[in-house]
Amino acid sequence: MLSKEDQRRFEQITRQLRESDPQFFARLDHRARARRGRYLMLLTIVLWASLPAMTVLAGRLAGAICAVVLLANAGLMWRFRRRWL
Repeated sequence: MLSKEDQRRFEQITRQLRESDPQFFARLDHRARARRGRYLMLLTIVLWASLPAMTVLAGRLAGAICAVVLLANAGLMWRFRRRWL
């Protein structure tokens, strides 16, 4: 955690960097967005892999609900794939 003074200075430096070099700041933002996309993709793969075990352990209804949610997630990821890459 940063102190209030350090947080204020950090925000001031960030604002100054954003204004002076917007291309650099855009590259950093893109990298953070790509990292979030990779984590979301990894989470989706893990959930799909655990679906059979969940169906066996929690029952068919829980497995069906999880499958529907994962299909919706896959559809949304496909629809907005440019944001995640």
